Amino acid sequence: MGFLDEAVILVRSGDGGKGCVSFRKERFIPRGGPDGGDGGKGGNIIARATGSLFTLKRYASSTYFKARNGEPGRGKNQTGKNGTDLVFEVPLGTIIEDFDTGELLADLVHENQEVLLIPGGKGGKGNQHFATSKNRAPRIAQSGLPGSEKRLKLSLKFLADIGVIGLPNVGKSTLLSRLSTASPKIGNYPFTTVFPNLGVLTCDDDTSLVIADIPGLVDGASQGRGLGHRFLKHIERTRLLLHLLDITFQPDEDILEDYHLLRREMMSYNPALGKKPQLVLINKMDLYSIQQRNLVSLREALKGIGVESHPISAVTGDGIEELKKIIFEIWKKIHQEETS
Repeated sequence: MGFLDEAVILVRSGDGGKGCVSFRKERFIPRGGPDGGDGGKGGNIIARATGSLFTLKRYASSTYFKARNGEPGRGKNQTGKNGTDLVFEVPLGTIIEDFDTGELLADLVHENQEVLLIPGGKGGKGNQHFATSKNRAPRIAQSGLPGSEKRLKLSLKFLADIGVIGLPNVGKSTLLSRLSTASPKIGNYPFTTVFPNLGVLTCDDDTSLVIADIPGLVDGASQGRGLGHRFLKHIERTRLLLHLLDITFQPDEDILEDYHLLRREMMSYNPALGKKPQLVLINKMDLYSIQQRNLVSLREALKGIGVESHPISAVTGDGIEELKKIIFEIWKKIHQEETS
């Protein structure tokens, strides 16, 4: 299992330590008062985001995590040592929910961002706290409070700036390898990509944009068909979509049906996806023939529905340099709109 973007784990914070029953035993003080210390606090459950992880694979086999208990109090008013916190690391972009209630507990998007998920149990009070004028030698102390337990659902949504989408086998992985230094698996059959690949595109001003190659989606993906909505979630955080069409696509329907099909699936999954800036890329121009399809009329049809397009060949590299410039210009506009 090379990639895992969902996991369910059981976590428990540490129990508080017991308070101590103790009395001063010092020379020349025959009737020393109570000096039992408090118990230590139980360890917390904390989640931390890190850029060194890219999947939730480590939580496939290890599914139970517990923080350490607080230590008991001791004589001479010594408080027991607090239990060590349990800090589990997750990739950037991980969402943490209460599995049983569905409550959103954390959305970790920044390096080293931490969230306290479950506090540890409080330590019990020692007998020094229970002395009164009527009971100067109390022989009672509190037990520490128990820790809490929760089942957590971890879901990873990639923090990519640009998402490359399209039906299976339209050339998404090849395009990613052209735009970045990524080396995704490439083959001439559907679902070569079975999990998202990431690459980095460096702009002229040294701005680095993260690109995600999303596995091929099919009709009914929003209901789980094919690789399903499991991967639709990875384009929710993207700010620009590159939608690939295959110029050699030859079903009974027009090639534009490819475009509309994916749009329907995205809108069905999350209507907000349809509002993201997008650029349609007409790929495999190295195999283009005017007898098969008129490129000019295709681009005009796309423009007629308000969609800009750009012809490329991800295999030969034709149109890629110009595409990078177009992406940079679109990105500048997105950035200006977000900061204005």
